Amino acid sequence: QVQLVESGGDLVQPGGSLRLSCAASGINFSIYAMGWYRQAPGKQRELVATITSGRSTKYEDFVKGRFTISRDNAKNTVYLQMNSLKPEDTAVYYCNARRTTATLAYDYWGQGTQVTVSS
Repeated sequence: QVQLVESGGDLVQPGGSLRLSCAASGINFSIYAMGWYRQAPGKQRELVATITSGRSTKYEDFVKGRFTISRDNAKNTVYLQMNSLKPEDTAVYYCNARRTTATLAYDYWGQGTQVTVSS
């Protein structure tokens, strides 16, 4: 059974930092591309950042220079370091694991962790 369990969400003041973690089980973690998405109230879920199995990273423009995605394959965990947080970063943050072969696609999601940025 595949599980992705996020943690680290919290209430933080503007300008503050948080580190989110996503622990994976039930998959060969090292060969999956991992991503963080977020969904604010009344909005669609949006991509935040991704990291490939080869550790190449991509970021959406609204987090570039503030967020860092990383992975620890020995711990089956992906992280999202969030600095200089803004109120508009308030959302539920979701972890995603994805792998595509020639004939199959694998796509798994966690339950999400709430990040609230407010004074």
